[in-house]
Amino acid sequence: MIVVKFGGHAMRDENGAFAKAIATAQHNGVELVIVHGGGPQIDAALKKEEINSEFLGGFRVTTPEIFEVVERVLADEVGPAVASSLQREGVNAVALSGRKTESLIAEPLRQLVDGTSADLGLVGVITAVNPQAMRNALKGGQVPVISPIATDEKFSGGLNVNADLAAAAIAGALGSECLIIMTDVAGIYRAWPDLDSLITQISATELAKIKSTFAEGMAPKVQACLDAIDGGASAVRIIDGTDPSAFADALKNRGGTLVSKS
Repeated sequence: MIVVKFGGHAMRDENGAFAKAIATAQHNGVELVIVHGGGPQIDAALKKEEINSEFLGGFRVTTPEIFEVVERVLADEVGPAVASSLQREGVNAVALSGRKTESLIAEPLRQLVDGTSADLGLVGVITAVNPQAMRNALKGGQVPVISPIATDEKFSGGLNVNADLAAAAIAGALGSECLIIMTDVAGIYRAWPDLDSLITQISATELAKIKSTFAEGMAPKVQACLDAIDGGASAVRIIDGTDPSAFADALKNRGGTLVSKS
């Protein structure tokens, strides 16, 4: 079982390299769950509607107005589009909303990765994962494609969850062999932008000691690594999803930054 976080600039996938790699892996008997992001698509939709948004500590501050756009883009547009691209390569993929299937349950996030208090609006932190819908899809030979929108704990509203953290929670709940996080850099760097500081392998214990040194979008990714392993995943690999060969290599346990239990 491998959970893949597919998002950001990696989602351009003009040549279908990602879909082809997923098809090959599934053909080889690998069970896969995909959790997608959609930051660039959300940015474009907000710009079109002339809605301004800001980020704090790598999280998009989410007003009710922004949440409506985020949920529509992720659950109704991006998820089905990713599933369709996989289907074109012969993958039996199905788009699932974390909120509508009640797979993801969350509470409002009130603290950044570095411990700073923050009011992020309708941003959630996952408190529980109900994997039934995902397991049903897997049993039917499908690849579930999950939108990282959660229901609140009262099942009365929705929360916008960082896709990396949603993928981590799902990977932990499913006890996955590995969580692969696709981003737009080659992995985790000790001293970004020094390219020579790329970490090829690190234990979760060591990563936890230095997590406060990471900023912006990398901070949630580092937290996702720790959450996934703490939740039950065996390992996490962060790779450059814009490199067509990187994902295929990751499926062969190569490349990027590998975060292990010990």
